Amino acid sequence: GKGIRTGARDAILSDEATPETKGKVFGFHRSMDTMGAVLGPLLALLYLYFYPKDYKTLFYIAFFPGLLAILASFLLKDKNNTPPKENTSASFLASFNYWKDSPVMYRKVVIGLLAFALFNSSDVFLLLKAKQSGLSDTLVIGIYIFYNLVYALSSFPIGILADKIGLKKTFISGLSLFIIVYLGMGSSTNGYVLIGLFLLYGIYAAATEGIAKAWISNITDKKDTATAIGTYAGFQSICTMLASSLAGLIWYRFGASETFMVTGIATILILFYFVFWVKLKVEKETE
Repeated sequence: GKGIRTGARDAILSDEATPETKGKVFGFHRSMDTMGAVLGPLLALLYLYFYPKDYKTLFYIAFFPGLLAILASFLLKDKNNTPPKENTSASFLASFNYWKDSPVMYRKVVIGLLAFALFNSSDVFLLLKAKQSGLSDTLVIGIYIFYNLVYALSSFPIGILADKIGLKKTFISGLSLFIIVYLGMGSSTNGYVLIGLFLLYGIYAAATEGIAKAWISNITDKKDTATAIGTYAGFQSICTMLASSLAGLIWYRFGASETFMVTGIATILILFYFVFWVKLKVEKETE
């Protein structure tokens, strides 16, 4: 379901923006989406405080906002300002077909994004490190809510900033924060340091998640936006699965510190790729 939704949703967002406002539009979406990730768990925790273990009712309650979202989507209208493609069929290999025909700049950017996804494992590893460092279960949950709150509050203003200074510069700044966080996680067990790193991690997410989608939508043909983002999202999911498996293996064989250090060092190389290889025409199109 998420796979079907993502490309279409991001194409609609892109269609309602101009190249100069992509960061703002995608940043606003990330802010609102992540704010839901903050308020939802908090309301669930509040409900379980008064009604412990009543999970069945909680899931029924959660069903209704989803139903309202479906009904609200009927208020959206496709602009139909581009002619339909001759071949309207889709297959499992459609992403590979698009990859072969996609713009060179798209392939350059997405190769870098996928390389990053290959080392960017699940956030659960960060929470495991916090737990391993001596934080209580309550603090671990609290620190994750704190991260999402920072992410939600930062995404919209960072999106506006990205439209002014460039999507590429913003994304690279986010990668730099990611490196600091992972190297810090690998070398520190201090609770206060970990809280500071989760603060930076929230800003990193705000500077990369929506910005990457905005960047992709700016370097592809308007008629291919959904296909381009869907192709990236599909490959990204595979890379993320491999990343978490790799992180788990390194953690199991060598330990937590080594896991974060390997990811941090690999991301430095990916940062150099974006700085020195993905440039010229891409910069002009996104800035």
